[in-house]
Amino acid sequence: MGNASRGFEELVDEAAAVSVEGWDFSWLEGRATEERPSWGYRREMSRRLAGASAALDIQTGGGEVLAGAEKMPSVMVATESWPPNVAKATALLHPRGVVVVADDDEPPLPFADAAFDLVTSRHPVTVWWEEIARVLRPGGTYFSQQVGPASVFELVEFFLGPQPEEVRRARHPEDARRAAEKAGLDVVDVTAESLRTEFFDIGAVVYFLRKVIWMVPGFTVEEYRDRLRELDALIRREGAFVAHTTRFLMEARKPGGGSSDGGGA
Repeated sequence: MGNASRGFEELVDEAAAVSVEGWDFSWLEGRATEERPSWGYRREMSRRLAGASAALDIQTGGGEVLAGAEKMPSVMVATESWPPNVAKATALLHPRGVVVVADDDEPPLPFADAAFDLVTSRHPVTVWWEEIARVLRPGGTYFSQQVGPASVFELVEFFLGPQPEEVRRARHPEDARRAAEKAGLDVVDVTAESLRTEFFDIGAVVYFLRKVIWMVPGFTVEEYRDRLRELDALIRREGAFVAHTTRFLMEARKPGGGSSDGGGA
């Protein structure tokens, strides 16, 4: 899509040099596409935030998703562990009245019991269910979009080879349901989708693997240059490399307290 005339080395060098800070994927515009989930997480998150009095966004990244909310509750806090993202999220969210807390993403969360009536999180790396249950008020809601099992594994397995079943099954929504229930939350809804993802040039692949570091752990251009050349040839031959992203939407509620300010399906 516009880069077919550019050579392998040029595309790879460009993608290897560009910044991958934050959680903004606009650099991939025209170079890769990912089908969006049907539920519209940002819109639904925004609606719930508008009805909350105190909310927490866990693993906010650079704050880009939270910043899209139309209205913030009177108390709005976000946590993030990676220092460059902490700085970026603070600059982006502080003008909206959001306090960004640098947190190691290990329990306990640095908040008192029953501090929030809404906890949100988009694509958390780890979910500490007991801590979420602890910081939610009775009747409070947890609302999250998460990466599902074997997401973009066509790309992962191109570089790493076939993965064992336990790795392919990790992050299964039913496991999340059981973990939430074990922590004492009532699961309101779990919805999962598989979404078509296309990479139109090898630079897009390099950028993606540099940014989403857990896909191919320890990825470097030097280490995988031969496989990158093979993938470059495949993309030029077929026009794109096709993979499938998996996502699931989850809403859970802490029992008691009547209806939640931040809840609602």
